[in-house]
Amino acid sequence: MRWALVRVSLAVTVMVVLAFAVPLGLVVRELARDRAFADAERQAAQIRPALAITTDRDQLERAVASSQAGGDERMAVHVPGDGAARHGTDTGASTGTGAYDAHPGAAREAFGIGRSRADARDVETARRGRSAVTSVPGGYALLQPTALSTGEFAVVEVYVPHRAVTNGVTTSWAILAAVGLGLVVGSVALADRLGLRLVRPAERLARAAAELGEGKLGVRVREGGPAELRAAAVAFNSMADKIVQLLAAERELAADLSHRLRTPLTVLRLNAASLGEGPAADQTRAAVAQLEREVDQLIRAAREQGEQKERPPLGCDACEVIRDRMDFWSALAEDEGRTAGLAGVDATVRVPVARPELVAALDAMLGNVFRHTPEGTAFAVDVHRSEDAVIVLVSDAGPGIADPDAALRRGHGDGGPGSTGLGLDIVRRVAESTGGDVRIGRSVLGGTEVRVWLALDGGDGPRRRGRRRARRGRARH
Repeated sequence: MRWALVRVSLAVTVMVVLAFAVPLGLVVRELARDRAFADAERQAAQIRPALAITTDRDQLERAVASSQAGGDERMAVHVPGDGAARHGTDTGASTGTGAYDAHPGAAREAFGIGRSRADARDVETARRGRSAVTSVPGGYALLQPTALSTGEFAVVEVYVPHRAVTNGVTTSWAILAAVGLGLVVGSVALADRLGLRLVRPAERLARAAAELGEGKLGVRVREGGPAELRAAAVAFNSMADKIVQLLAAERELAADLSHRLRTPLTVLRLNAASLGEGPAADQTRAAVAQLEREVDQLIRAAREQGEQKERPPLGCDACEVIRDRMDFWSALAEDEGRTAGLAGVDATVRVPVARPELVAALDAMLGNVFRHTPEGTAFAVDVHRSEDAVIVLVSDAGPGIADPDAALRRGHGDGGPGSTGLGLDIVRRVAESTGGDVRIGRSVLGGTEVRVWLALDGGDGPRRRGRRRARRGRARH
């Protein structure tokens, strides 16, 4: 936005400067030209009194020499002859030569004084009583007719060089260019300051939105800038407050719902205690105890504040957790006639996931195997360790998943009755919390293979791929 305002201001200012500077420059040139010819007319007017009094050559020469233009050899006077001269025998008009007959009544020949640059035809045209400006080598010649006492017209020629016509024009144009450049620079600087005033509040709003998206619920935007951005900041702060309230209400609701499970859990625990002794009874009591612990943990987590959620999770030994959960599920697998395979869990492999979260993810994947495959279906858990990740593969020999993308979307499970569609979403969130992802494919056993990538260095590549896949899934619905 800032640079867009600068570019717009630059374009508008340049157009305005050109719209005014170009015509003004032309006006300056015309004014210089008019000034030069006005000065030439003034020089020519200085000779008029002498021509009105006399046509004596000597007196006219002295009058021409006393003028500024005559002293600079820029003035010439063309005096017409009488008699034959009026019949086209004017032979000295442009040469500065000729004779003057001192005898009364004798015919006077035309003569010229000073250096003439104009063409003889232009001089003859001016003798008809019309002023003229004609181009000559090096400049212009102003031909000014002046009436004599005899009723004829003498022509005063004033030479105007090019430098006089353009005197001051270059300087004026340079000043205009400097002023225009100053206006352009000033407008760009002003637009930059204005753009900065607009951009800073927008940047603060964008940063706050990004931080809110990262889970920092305490972020708020300082109101400032134009009225529209202040209104946006007020709306953002109100939205953030509403989100905090909604999350608090959601946590309370989750805690209340979890607390309601205590009553049936108590009954279930009492019934399990009355089952007596035996492997099945022990497994039932262990399952009830674990369920009670999970409910207690759910209540505590729901009561936690948002700041506690931002703490990085504690790591755990993935192999130890997998061995423990396989011991639990193997007993049920034995009752249902399932073959359970386990590989790659001999070493210690720490992952940046809290133990309860990893337990929940494993139970979700293994629980799906028992719920959505027939009894007797084999399954296996394999762990692979690389430099930057731990890969957990849960495979089965069941019918497979028809729509893997839908299975990874929260609430879109396709396991039939009893399926909430939340199990694999729990797995996905655990993987993405480390920067990893989850993929569903076909296993070597012939059924479904759930591959969980747990990044060890918080890499962004798998996480971005998971998010793109989730966005593609949301776009299709």
